[in-house]
Amino acid sequence: MSAVIGVDPGRAKAGYALVESGGNVLLSGIEQLEQLPARLRQVVAGTDARAIALGRGTNARAVLPMLEALGLPVHLVDERETTRFARRLYFEDHPPKGWRRFIPVGLQLPARPIDDYAAILIARRFLARGAEAGPPS
Repeated sequence: MSAVIGVDPGRAKAGYALVESGGNVLLSGIEQLEQLPARLRQVVAGTDARAIALGRGTNARAVLPMLEALGLPVHLVDERETTRFARRLYFEDHPPKGWRRFIPVGLQLPARPIDDYAAILIARRFLARGAEAGPPS
């Protein structure tokens, strides 16, 4: 089964996720931008990734050449609302425990950065709707 690498670029770090065509997450993580190309080379070498879905947001212009150098087609994907939905996805995987379970999840902050969850959503959005054409914003 082929897979897509989703990337949520930020100013200093980026989330990445390898997602199968059915939406199943094979791996995900967060890397500093300097280490991102090397890490994604490892991911590409060990999998059947067919494309990269790059979130069209913060720092996408700077990250685009790094990703194009990997040799896979890079598709720009609208990443609106991914942070909000990434928080929701994080709390599905890590439900609050103890007294925190009585506080609405919308009022809580994740215990760690969630860039990898945003990358999962970007990859799933690409798989569900396809990429949107145009330069990074």
